[in-house]
Amino acid sequence: MDKRYQVFVSSTFEDLQEERKEVMQALLELDCIPAGMELFPASNEDQLSLIKRVIDDCDYYILIIGGRYGSCNDEGISYTEQEFRYALETQKPIISFLHRSPGDIISSKSEQNPENKSKLEQFRKLAQTKMIKYWTSPEDLGSVVSRSMIKLIKNFPAVGWIKADNLTSAESTKEILDLKKQIEHLELQLRQQSITPPPGTEHLSQGEDSIEVTLCFSAYKKDDYYTSHSCEQNCMVTWNELFQCISPYLIIEGSETMMIKAIVGYLKNKLENDINNFLVSQDLHRPRDFKLIASQYRIDPLILDKNSRILSFS
Repeated sequence: MDKRYQVFVSSTFEDLQEERKEVMQALLELDCIPAGMELFPASNEDQLSLIKRVIDDCDYYILIIGGRYGSCNDEGISYTEQEFRYALETQKPIISFLHRSPGDIISSKSEQNPENKSKLEQFRKLAQTKMIKYWTSPEDLGSVVSRSMIKLIKNFPAVGWIKADNLTSAESTKEILDLKKQIEHLELQLRQQSITPPPGTEHLSQGEDSIEVTLCFSAYKKDDYYTSHSCEQNCMVTWNELFQCISPYLIIEGSETMMIKAIVGYLKNKLENDINNFLVSQDLHRPRDFKLIASQYRIDPLILDKNSRILSFS
């Protein structure tokens, strides 16, 4: 989006009129909005308060120092220095342009008062605590300002000004921000749910917790093929083992019968040494504890419908 940056130009006025014109022209060519004392309207507001408000509205601050210290307030501090100190206080991006050879400036544009000369020298030292560039003529100053502002804008991006017709309405902006906050809140909830148990399931066993499952089956003894026996055998398994048995059937929404066979087959292999005296028939019964297993997975982490089919993950 196209932006224009407002730049406050601070300097003494009478001795730097040509220099200020060159700076203003350079800023306008960069599509910046210059602001300075010569552009201020007549106002009943005291001068410093007005200057501070304008600086607050600006994105960047430029200081030009020539051969004069400038008009001072009752405390003996020039208005130009007050502007600079306020820009420092408000942490505006600042760049100062100091005359390279103050001694070469003609006397009519140089400070004659010894006290102000000393203050000007101290002011130059203060300006050198921030980014500075040097100039020797009005034309040179305009060129230096143009190059320096391009770099300043790149290194210190500011808010800038945008044409009103490029902006959405205030209501739309507020709605977008509210929706963005809501999305961020829901995304946070989703991340938390992915790593925490569902509410109300904290008391349930899971993972490597063990459960004793009783396998019920009909079998014949190896030495008695004519007598069927109803047998039971207990087996300790973990919930992870049970889930591993039935997980292949979740994708195809396996039925209860398919899950029972998977669990029974796993338990049979696990108990192979304990039931080696029997020939287990093909008609295997469900484990006595299957209802407990189904109840566990019905709410954590699986849901079964009335036909005992897997519907979805919780």
